Amino acid sequence: MERTDILKDPLKALSAISETINTIYDLDELLRKILDIVLKTVNAQRGMVLMFEDGQTDKLRVRLSHNIDTPPDQPLDRFSRSVVEAALKEGETIISYNILQDDRFSTAQSIAEQKIVAAACLPLRIKSQPIGAIYIDSTETRGQFRPEMEPFLNAFAHQAAIAIENAQMYERLRIENRRLRKTLQSKHEISGIIGRSPAMLRVLETIRNVADTRATVLILGESGTGKELVARALHFNSRYHDKPFIACFCGSLPETLLESELFGHKAGSFTGATHDKKGLFEEAHGGTFFLDEIGDISPRVQVQLLRVLQEREIKRIGENQPRKIDVRIIAATNKDLKKEVEEGRFREDLYYRLNVITIYMPPLRARGDDVILLAQHFLDQAAQKAEKPVQGFSDDAIEAMRNYSWPGNVRELENCIERAVLLAKSDFITSKDLQIEPEGRISSLPSGLTMQEYERLIVEQALNEHQGNVSETARALGVSRRWLHYRLKEWGL
Repeated sequence: MERTDILKDPLKALSAISETINTIYDLDELLRKILDIVLKTVNAQRGMVLMFEDGQTDKLRVRLSHNIDTPPDQPLDRFSRSVVEAALKEGETIISYNILQDDRFSTAQSIAEQKIVAAACLPLRIKSQPIGAIYIDSTETRGQFRPEMEPFLNAFAHQAAIAIENAQMYERLRIENRRLRKTLQSKHEISGIIGRSPAMLRVLETIRNVADTRATVLILGESGTGKELVARALHFNSRYHDKPFIACFCGSLPETLLESELFGHKAGSFTGATHDKKGLFEEAHGGTFFLDEIGDISPRVQVQLLRVLQEREIKRIGENQPRKIDVRIIAATNKDLKKEVEEGRFREDLYYRLNVITIYMPPLRARGDDVILLAQHFLDQAAQKAEKPVQGFSDDAIEAMRNYSWPGNVRELENCIERAVLLAKSDFITSKDLQIEPEGRISSLPSGLTMQEYERLIVEQALNEHQGNVSETARALGVSRRWLHYRLKEWGL
């Protein structure tokens, strides 16, 4: 826009300029545009944008300059500093259009040295707080360094400050968004599932293979093995990672409350239903719904869940109209669902609907030295939380962890390490700090198991000892490879 147009219609000019600078969200690009507009408006040859560092009004630094050498140790000479300080003090644009007769600045030696003819400074303020200033000067002519320009430059400085605030806010949001995404990714990425044992490598491979499908997944394993961690990894490593992940622990809710939580209800459908409520299946629309301890749901809820899997629709309690949903269902249980079906406690048709993809989470006792990797991971977390300089484990502690059966699995290990960090009196955790009993040695098989459970436990241990090699495991157990393959398929291993 021409300078004559600015003087003829300053409001129109400001509107056009504001529209331009408020669409720029990169701060460096915005400052270049702002300085360029000011230089052209008043026909100035030199200029710079100064910003207070970290909001501290005593730390003014040059953020951008044009045709001015700004040494880091002394970016402002005596003259330019006096102009900037005067503008910041008054809070309004200062124009010196006849410097040699301007008593405020005529004594500055740099005027003669740099042949400055006219100068101006526009203070930048956000909500009455100074954030910096724009300094410009001319070494050729007075150009448009005239009193008539002061109102326009004041208004422009106000618009520029708003644009700078928007750009800074956008940058903060972008940084925070990157940080949150990084945190989310590190929390849920597959590499966050710690383990190098053959059993865990198979779990990781399955996650990679099925993460992007919408197939129903059934996760089996004892309590505390990390089944929810696998469910989250399946979701957050899929192309649906930006959609909802909703989890429901089925074992802790009575039937009527579970129905309401899963499917929602209509106001007045039962005592206490004072308003319409959206169920968790609807909340998970487009994403993933994780049903933990699916083996504990009642026959009535089993029928309703079967309808969801077959028809991909739900009905709120008290409503007749079905609602379509698009969710990926992941279920988990520590029960033997096949046995539950045989004994009539779990519907066979629902079992087969759930059992499309099966992931078996091995117990910690079958994962070999994964226990040491996990222990170190939990140690690092607990030491940071407790602010204690605990670095690792003594040899006797490592041996104790290897020999313990960990009936509570990974959850028990995490609690054990957290407690040991608090009790530790040195930089290394000892077996005494762990407080685990020797009765838990793997070599002593636990009592109270069925023959089938003993058989499975022995096979798991043998597999782990032979790094998952089926042929070597079969030879060690004195069985055929065919028999072993049959059992592994039956157990989902």
